[in-house]
Amino acid sequence: MPFMKGRAPVRRTLEYLNKGKLVFRESVKVMTINFNTNQEASRGAHEFIFWHLPQIQFKNPNVQILSFRNMTPSPFIQLFFGDGKRLLVDVDSRSRYDILSHIRKIAGKPDDVLQAEELTQQEKLNPGNFGSKCNRWCICEVPGQIPCPSIAPLPKQMRGKYIFKKRPIED
Repeated sequence: MPFMKGRAPVRRTLEYLNKGKLVFRESVKVMTINFNTNQEASRGAHEFIFWHLPQIQFKNPNVQILSFRNMTPSPFIQLFFGDGKRLLVDVDSRSRYDILSHIRKIAGKPDDVLQAEELTQQEKLNPGNFGSKCNRWCICEVPGQIPCPSIAPLPKQMRGKYIFKKRPIED
């Protein structure tokens, strides 16, 4: 498999990408990460980019993420919101786990909202569900199924009053 080559190829597996815990709120539009490559204070930011950035990009396809290397004296993350506001997060000498939990706390969706969204998404994606809150109102909308009796009458051999009378069927 060609995608399993390179440094830490597990980062490119779908299972790993789905395990990401940081889902931004809808108001977050851009995230920039500034760090230095040869600085001990930037080690957490560098590891954060290496391990968590693919998951963040996978979970947040509408958020633009930029990383700037060797352009700043101290590492920081800046979040830009849709209303023009900015949020600056200092990540100097922090581990990648601390950075992830802090950003998740200040700009991520709460766990209960994520669970509710996942539940509604599963309900909509299940083709066996019908009704007002699902993709299909009736089973007659599925290709290959018999249309609704209100639109086209059922054949007489499929109607109960003709089956149970035991008379010959007349068309």
